[in-house]
Amino acid sequence: MEKLLKCYALGIMVFVFSIANAQILPENNQFRQLGTLLPDANVYRTASGAPGFKYWQQKADYKIKVELNDENQSISGSEIITYYNQSPDNLNYLWVQLDQNIRAKNSLRSRAQSTTIKDEMSASALRYLNYDFDGGFKIKEVKDAEGNKLHFVINETMMRIDLPKPLMSGESFSFSIKWNYNVNNRALYRGRSGMEYFEKDDNYLYVIAQFYPRMVLYTDYAGWQNKQFLGSGEFTLTFGDFDVEITVPSDHIVAATGELKNKEEVLTQEQISRLKKAQTSKTPVLIVTQKEAEKAEKIKSKTKKTWKFKAENVRDFAFASSRKFIWDAMGVQFGKRTVMAMSFYPKEGNPLWEKYSTRAVAHTLKNYSHFTFDYPYPVAQSIHADRIGMEYPMICFNGGRPEPDGTYSKRTKYGMLGVIIHEVGHNFFPMIVNSDERQWTWMDEGLNTFLQYQTEQAWEKGFPSRTGGSPQMIVDYMRTNKTDLTPVMINPDIAHFHHQSQYSKVAAALSMLRETVMGRELFDYAFKEYANRWKFKHPTPADFFRTMEDASGVDLDWFWRGWFYSTDHVDLAIEKVQMFKLANGNPAETKAWKKKQNEENPVYIKQIRDKDLQTVVEKDPSMKDFYNSYDPYAASPEDKEQYKQFTASLTKEEKKFIDDDNIYLQIDVKNIGGIVMPLIFKLSYTDGTNEIIRIPAEIWRYNNNNISKVLIIKKPVKEVILDPFAEIADTDMQNNYWPPRMIQSRFELYKSKNNLNKNPMQRKRK
Repeated sequence: MEKLLKCYALGIMVFVFSIANAQILPENNQFRQLGTLLPDANVYRTASGAPGFKYWQQKADYKIKVELNDENQSISGSEIITYYNQSPDNLNYLWVQLDQNIRAKNSLRSRAQSTTIKDEMSASALRYLNYDFDGGFKIKEVKDAEGNKLHFVINETMMRIDLPKPLMSGESFSFSIKWNYNVNNRALYRGRSGMEYFEKDDNYLYVIAQFYPRMVLYTDYAGWQNKQFLGSGEFTLTFGDFDVEITVPSDHIVAATGELKNKEEVLTQEQISRLKKAQTSKTPVLIVTQKEAEKAEKIKSKTKKTWKFKAENVRDFAFASSRKFIWDAMGVQFGKRTVMAMSFYPKEGNPLWEKYSTRAVAHTLKNYSHFTFDYPYPVAQSIHADRIGMEYPMICFNGGRPEPDGTYSKRTKYGMLGVIIHEVGHNFFPMIVNSDERQWTWMDEGLNTFLQYQTEQAWEKGFPSRTGGSPQMIVDYMRTNKTDLTPVMINPDIAHFHHQSQYSKVAAALSMLRETVMGRELFDYAFKEYANRWKFKHPTPADFFRTMEDASGVDLDWFWRGWFYSTDHVDLAIEKVQMFKLANGNPAETKAWKKKQNEENPVYIKQIRDKDLQTVVEKDPSMKDFYNSYDPYAASPEDKEQYKQFTASLTKEEKKFIDDDNIYLQIDVKNIGGIVMPLIFKLSYTDGTNEIIRIPAEIWRYNNNNISKVLIIKKPVKEVILDPFAEIADTDMQNNYWPPRMIQSRFELYKSKNNLNKNPMQRKRK
């Protein structure tokens, strides 16, 4: 029978390894497989997360002619759509998105919007209560390729087109639509697109998107994506080729998805020459200068020009137009290819935009490509529009405007850089890795916000990132009452705290995967594998989850369950820390230790108060006997003989355990928040040195609530810190210290700061 070796230090214990006592039911174990939460693998989507051997997707090509009326701020257009049925299904009808209908009077969104009356109402709040903007598509006609009228039914933001005969698998169908609509003033009715009016020079700046009826996505996992557009859930679209002609006032400069195909017709020779120079320039080259843009603001041509653009294998098309545009550009090299990074902005954007925008575009393309794949499109453009951030293939609309005097706050500068990086980054997710934004916002916003953080920090050390990346950024959100939270895996139109849930929480989760759970090498390889597997395709959450595990060899079901399917949070607490040493059996040492322990025990208050009390034995020494002089802590000859026998009986292994003179440090940790995470301990020793110990999350696999971990060390510990680098989004750091540490805070005397309203640049000028 194996001997039991006693340990001592803060107590006596038998040192054994065991599974935690409090077993949990399998259905509550965080490490159980996701199982039925994920769809079954099939011939279209494999269990590894890759497209299956029968994977298919639809295609839609567009030929669009659109005219922007600068006199009444409206758009009219016509298009020919050729739809390719590459599915195995026969289709009796087609669905088309009419996203502008969200702005129609009595729209589904306005009818379904909860409204209240308050004691004080702002003009903007009253404007929405008295909504009278004549928005939404006016569909003039829908015809087939032979000019025959097609029957159609408009259902809010969608239109069903009934086909004269079923569209068989492998066939295509062409049809045309004519429409018009009024462009919203973004100062009055905010939105992803619209126009901005500059009263000072009586001019308009247009950022135009969702301007044409476009095909609803049809997939193997959902059929027709028939979720109405309510505002939060963005877009899910079919890839195709675009041939677009945009007619605008002849003094307007137009930026659009795709490549400009008629430069000679719409640009001056000087502008064409500058564009050519920009291709090889290491810094942005002005194609249209501020002086030239200011001149155009004053002349206001009455004639028109048509700009022609082509784009291949894109899911959408957007454009911007204004006579106010300053335009600069520079080339970005990807092997032998040159991608043009460009910016378009009014003078109101300077000096910020001329200095930073195009450089930020170029930096984003390079950094995102490092984590995914080389940016495949020929251009990437940043358009300045006040108080907006929205993305489309090869073009995005971004805010960040200085004060009229040209000064700007730190928040404005870094907010502008952040929004440009974020919106340009959306070219990768979801413009190329084309996830379904209407169902799973996090698949583009969360992944993109994660890469935005990496890109911001690569722009400047200490970049004041506002969201994503650092787990500490989501702690306040994760502390929120559970009744107010919704899981990440939920429809964005019903998600609470939409931005924190779909952007920040996911970005922080991915950062934790990269830095703490998987490590950079495994994470980066798996993330790049996912991006390359699904570029120009339509992934689902299961494809992402499975690919990350398949390419890394790391079982992450516990992580997806906690961070994506639940509203739990991280709160790990150190409950107890104990240090033990293995007793060597020497009676002198053992009894000296017991004596020290006894001396350190609390002294009962009565004994202190009775210190002057004279006892019977003190009065009469004859009452003393053997036990009054016996020292229980002195080693007797019998003790020494037992020690001799004990040492003789030790095996070589047992003697080594004793001779090693190790300290056994037991740390008990409680999971209060619900999410299991790896344990990171910082041990501070009494000699002033430190050590970091990392324990994988699998330590919780038998008991998700409480665990104990014994560490073998050589020196006494004076402090233990759990999560010393704030890398697991722990919502309560006060219980992460042993011994407990006082957390200092402060409060301030309130004093008006009206005199500090100016930004630092303005105050410096004063």
